[in-house]
Amino acid sequence: MPLDDAVIETLRSTVRGRLVRPSDSDYDEVRAVWNAMIDRRPGLIIRCTGAADVMRAVDFARDRGVEIAVRGGGHNIAGNAMCDGGIVIDLSSMKSVRIDPWKKTARVEPGVLLGEFDKEAQAFGLATPLGINSTTGVSGLTLGGGFGWLSRKYGLSIDHLISADMVTAEGKLVLASESENPDLFWGLRGGGGNFGVVTSFEFRLHEVGPEVLAGMMFFPFDRAPELLRRYRDVAAGAPEELSCWVVMRQAPPLPFLPESVHGKEILVFPMCYAGDIEAGRKAIEPLKAFGDPIADIIGPMPFTAFQAAFDPLLMPGARNYWKSHDFNVLTDEVIDLSVDFTSRLPTPDCEIFIGHLGGAVKRVPADAMAYPHRDVEFVMNVHTRWGEAAMDEPCTKWAREFFDATAPYATGGVYVNFLNQEGEDRVRAAYGANYGRLVELKNKYDPKNLFRMNQNIRPTR
Repeated sequence: MPLDDAVIETLRSTVRGRLVRPSDSDYDEVRAVWNAMIDRRPGLIIRCTGAADVMRAVDFARDRGVEIAVRGGGHNIAGNAMCDGGIVIDLSSMKSVRIDPWKKTARVEPGVLLGEFDKEAQAFGLATPLGINSTTGVSGLTLGGGFGWLSRKYGLSIDHLISADMVTAEGKLVLASESENPDLFWGLRGGGGNFGVVTSFEFRLHEVGPEVLAGMMFFPFDRAPELLRRYRDVAAGAPEELSCWVVMRQAPPLPFLPESVHGKEILVFPMCYAGDIEAGRKAIEPLKAFGDPIADIIGPMPFTAFQAAFDPLLMPGARNYWKSHDFNVLTDEVIDLSVDFTSRLPTPDCEIFIGHLGGAVKRVPADAMAYPHRDVEFVMNVHTRWGEAAMDEPCTKWAREFFDATAPYATGGVYVNFLNQEGEDRVRAAYGANYGRLVELKNKYDPKNLFRMNQNIRPTR
């Protein structure tokens, strides 16, 4: 059924949120997402203000056979927050964060960004494991699993999800928790947006900060082969409170870096200690022993500041393409290939980063929830970023070649939030042995695949 004026006016009278159409002056602004490679033109954007709006939006689209996309923070690399010609259920205006400092819980709406969540929680010295970029949406991050600086100590975002309110394909609001619809709760924890639209998340919080020991150490790139091997040994024995990652890229013009290295390849070790600051100083001594850094900016700082440390390198408006692998060990071959490909980055904004997991993440059984990759030690993301469409081919080619070269040393699994549109085989790789159970949940909650603008789990009924 077409979205003609009369039909849309009928919808307008039943929702509190604003309807944005292609003829509206801010249409292009509202449909923009973080990845500038995504340029889709929905027929209607419904800017929901609450669960009632979401319910009406789902009913409206389903009854008319119109494609649905769901937007949270709009940060997803694959651009699934937008569709062409269909309806976008835009949750970005749903911004409530309510902290209960006595019970150490948080109730969070799906339009909230990480920085907004952290600001509220850190007012009470509380946090839950989330990502590493403050402009990332809490909703998409959590539904895919969610990991960041606190994950070695506390686990994934989904490990601290207590409950979620969700609007189903039938337009009904249901509660998912360990005691209410536990099968759905299992699937939401890693299964993405395949089963409906989550309108509220309830998280368990932990005492973190408000000040932590964190920062970065920068090294000349000619030391990368040596230091990455030493890093591998340090990471194997690191306490769970310590997360130290790897970034390889060209040095941006930061004020604490000498001009002589600006634009040249560097090796960076960003790190955060989720615990006592003095204990953290002892924990990072093996990393300090690497010696002779270009710059060392590790020290006590607000947790919220470190959570936003990478924001300037990840601003919206650039073209982005990612490829990702999971690893149980960083072999010499992976290290050497990483160094080789970093030496020929296609643009100054491209980078290879390696996140270190393990710790608390590994203590949850692989079948306890939809996210299965509990034994993974390292997650590598080949983050390709550029400005002009003319660079699309060389940038994506570089990322794919590196991905292919390192594939023999990877687990074969992948973190679903790092997937572009890569096909059903890669979606299956994201869920491993849990995929079959997810298909059964899809058959139960969305048998007609109404929610398919995602890393889609196809129903079989």
